[in-house]
Amino acid sequence: KKTMGDERANDVFLAKVAEQAERYDDMVKFMTKLVHRGGELSVEERNLLSVAYKNVVGARRASWRVLHSFSKSKEEGFDKQRELVDEYRRTVEGEIDTICEEILSLLGDILLKNSQDDPEASVFYLKMMGDYLRYLAEVTEKEKRKQS
Repeated sequence: KKTMGDERANDVFLAKVAEQAERYDDMVKFMTKLVHRGGELSVEERNLLSVAYKNVVGARRASWRVLHSFSKSKEEGFDKQRELVDEYRRTVEGEIDTICEEILSLLGDILLKNSQDDPEASVFYLKMMGDYLRYLAEVTEKEKRKQS
């Protein structure tokens, strides 16, 4: 019979394997599952969570920057293509939004609450929250930002 400890160890093990295989979306899944099991995260587990989300959002932020610079292109006759690129960029923005909201929810609803007796963990999570709020702000259109 598997114990909760075995399941946590399996989540961590699989997250490390996913990291080695550069399958960061999977790494996020394993670490999210671990967070939902409850309890405080060890330093190693916190770092795995951070690496997973940083890679998942980082790849999309890099894509977004490329698409954003296309949208700003002043080339003649680029209007039809610009519309296509803008639509594509909005898709990537949606992915970034989803990822950021997901980790912000884990941080705010679970991890910070579980780490009240651990100032080092709390600072780690608050810094992560700041990072993901900044990533959200980077891709949020000025209009939307004024509304919120």
